[in-house]
Amino acid sequence: MIRIKNDLVFTLSARRAPVKENSFVSADDIRAAFSAAMSLMYREEVPAYGTLMELVAKVNADTLAADATLKERLEATDTLERLSEERHGAIRLGTPAELSVMRRVFAVMGMYPVGYYDLSTAGVPVHSTAFRPVGEAALKRNPFRVFTSLLRLDLIADEMLRTEADAILEERRIFTPGAIELTEKAERGGGLDKADAERFVVEVLETFRWHDRANVSAEMYERLHDAHRLIADVVSFKGPHINHLTPRTLDIDQVQALMPEYGIAPKAVVEGPPTRNCPILLRQTSFKALEEAVSFRDADGGWKPGSHTARFGEIEQRGIALTPKGRALYDRLLDESRKIVRPSADGSNAREYGAALANAFDAFPDSWTEIRQAGLGYFSYSLTEKGRQTKLPGRRGLDSLIADGLVQYDPIVYEDFLPVSAAGIFQSNLGDGGQQEFVASPNQKRFEARRRPQRIRSLCRHRKGIDRELPQGLDRRRGSGMIRRR
Repeated sequence: MIRIKNDLVFTLSARRAPVKENSFVSADDIRAAFSAAMSLMYREEVPAYGTLMELVAKVNADTLAADATLKERLEATDTLERLSEERHGAIRLGTPAELSVMRRVFAVMGMYPVGYYDLSTAGVPVHSTAFRPVGEAALKRNPFRVFTSLLRLDLIADEMLRTEADAILEERRIFTPGAIELTEKAERGGGLDKADAERFVVEVLETFRWHDRANVSAEMYERLHDAHRLIADVVSFKGPHINHLTPRTLDIDQVQALMPEYGIAPKAVVEGPPTRNCPILLRQTSFKALEEAVSFRDADGGWKPGSHTARFGEIEQRGIALTPKGRALYDRLLDESRKIVRPSADGSNAREYGAALANAFDAFPDSWTEIRQAGLGYFSYSLTEKGRQTKLPGRRGLDSLIADGLVQYDPIVYEDFLPVSAAGIFQSNLGDGGQQEFVASPNQKRFEARRRPQRIRSLCRHRKGIDRELPQGLDRRRGSGMIRRR
């Protein structure tokens, strides 16, 4: 059992409570404590994850040592400090009721649903959202997010199996009474004090803990497994154990190359765009899922030994968030590459796929200047030291100010996920050979109905909603037209 309380550090928030001022721990601090506790727990449960974290830290340090400009810009944009904290987790829920309560739990930590992802398009029977902080200040404080999937039992072709799986899921309770009590208390009172916040983290962590005793017999597990390994992972166990955590790296290709030296077996293909001078969106890789010993119920009420494969470690490299125009170009080029070569889950055609991907993305500009001028990515703008010491003339175009060294711009990091990449990670770790094929079946309205009253934030609208202002007094025109401020 992990002694979590001794590791929690909270800072009292300036939020106002109904009765007493300055008594609540901020949602950001609860999220930071939960993220740290989750990382500690996962390192103990999956030692290879700790090794992965050490590797990522080394690669990041080496990258920054070799690139002083990158380090300077990360420091200037307040993103260097959060690099070591940047991680996301992933869970898979079984019922709408579980999703509804999970939404409330995440809200206590200042995490809200952003984006809808239909993974059935890639043969994975779930649809998903990302619960994450949504404001700039909250992201800087702690960017932890959880990619949360809901099982699509309606996509299981075997009606009898679908009914049995539904009955198994309806019987389980994934939240402790303490977690429910403290969530309700936070909702009633507007927050939690330090003692309650510590208890909240400890109680909620139990939902994400690994349980090696299954809720089903070995026979039922095999039937679920034959339909899809992910279905077996969701239905067969006591709760939605965290199936991976993800540190952020500055050089995913170097991490991929070094994993074998650290005794870690990487997946064959890095998901997302190819290697670039100017990273865009999101690149992801992982070490292969571990085969773990589990026990299944037998007819005599005892336990039968078996195994289960689901949990793994993932690494991500985040690039610039793309405008709708940039995202449309990305999607088109990715589609073109996959018409030539579609990556196999076993990695047998990894070299051919990598070449096709690189060739296709030659059409995507690979300098920050070109990306900005083409309106493909979001940037933040700030005055340079020269600009701060210069009296800027009114109504002067932004491009002119940049050219004169008065204004600088930095790419804004993409904070979300890519459905094709997520499915690729799932497939390479779960496998789907010989299993049921799923027809694409997006259903965002149904997903949202399961988690009322809070609607999912649109990715595009959300990014516009946290637009960065230009430095005060600057003209918002670029040349003869209006500029996008991000």
